[in-house]
Amino acid sequence: MSQEVKIKVDYFNVAILTVSDSRSEGRGMDESGDFLKQAFLKAGYNIKSRDIVADDIDVIAGLLRSYADREGIDLVVTTGGTGFSPRDVTPEATLKVLHRSFPGISEILRMQGMEKTPFAILSRGVSGIRYKTIIINLPGSLKAVREGFEVLEPVIMHAIKKLNGDKGQCGEVIP
Repeated sequence: MSQEVKIKVDYFNVAILTVSDSRSEGRGMDESGDFLKQAFLKAGYNIKSRDIVADDIDVIAGLLRSYADREGIDLVVTTGGTGFSPRDVTPEATLKVLHRSFPGISEILRMQGMEKTPFAILSRGVSGIRYKTIIINLPGSLKAVREGFEVLEPVIMHAIKKLNGDKGQCGEVIP
């Protein structure tokens, strides 16, 4: 019988950004942000920042820059602002700050979501890199965030390590 070994990743720093007009005004609970915080803590990551902002492209972009440029954040996960509403501007704000994109994460998030609801294809979330910080947009719904975390958890530590210079082959078995 083999024992599962849990790798401690508490040296990786995560920022969670909820983008929502109503939540930023104190209306309703930030269930998606709460879930992400608990899920990343349980997975062994440090939560360095947890913010809630309104759907404002300049505010979102400024905060993303701040995380990547000054706060030593390895991963930023946003929740909200990825839909079709005129106020949904998280992808546009993210694209303003990215140096490199990696669309595979966003593509698989939509594909996995499509297995549950056809509306998942309507998410406009993007993923990419600013300096040594990975930025990933998730939708705002708790259900989509839960499903998105299931997709991210097995690969995100590997992605952070690669971004920080890990020389191992990407095809090797991920612990």
